[in-house]
Amino acid sequence: MQVGAGRIVIAFLAFLPLFFVYFKRIDWSKFWPLLFVGICGSGIPAFLYAMGQTKIPSGVTGVLNSMTPIFTLLLAILFFKKPFIPKQLSGILLGFVGVCFVFFVKDQTQQVFPIIFVGLIILATICYGISANVVSGFLTSIKPIIISTVSFVLIGPFVSIYLFTSDFIEVAMTHEHGISSLLALLVLSLVCTFSANILFFRLIQITDAIFSTTVSYLIPLVALIWAFFDGEFISIFHFISLILILAGIFLVKSSTKTAKA
Repeated sequence: MQVGAGRIVIAFLAFLPLFFVYFKRIDWSKFWPLLFVGICGSGIPAFLYAMGQTKIPSGVTGVLNSMTPIFTLLLAILFFKKPFIPKQLSGILLGFVGVCFVFFVKDQTQQVFPIIFVGLIILATICYGISANVVSGFLTSIKPIIISTVSFVLIGPFVSIYLFTSDFIEVAMTHEHGISSLLALLVLSLVCTFSANILFFRLIQITDAIFSTTVSYLIPLVALIWAFFDGEFISIFHFISLILILAGIFLVKSSTKTAKA
């Protein structure tokens, strides 16, 4: 919980000066979409990933993260009035089969990862799908840096109250790995949250929600590479899951392109 909260609070503090710079240019009529982006695009996933990875290694998480484009499409069809193409169903089903293979992945002790923690990661990808669709549907006229800034300012104060009323500072200063963990959290917040949010929202605006979330193609590969160098257990089921999920996404994307043509 402190890792998730710390990630949000550090990013919030980084965005706070920009809030005052862009304050007069904020369209407050978009308050609710901006709040949804803050909660679903950053707030909830930060906690879900931190909790999920207490029992799941980064390699598995990276594979599961590639489900983001499929959930983005499903949500676009169900709630954002995107036309449904029957051929896309095969891709969606193939992606879910790929996720099912994750449940065959075992760690070095041959223990299968608990389903509840796998579910936390999947729920985080659903949140990303909601956020991407909201940005694509309601916030295309707002600069990405303003979207990121306001969304964090709306959630940051509440998360800060939780973080600084916990023993976060004490643990960071007294635990033998406290300082190194805090430095890692700074990198996670400033590189993977602060900077990446601005770039991601810009990508959504110049393309669309579904295309932009296909950056998830690269996440499993990068995650598995880091997992290997970090000494994590890599199973053949990692790669089976990854291939099935990416094949499902390919079918979804190819059918979308065919429909546009």
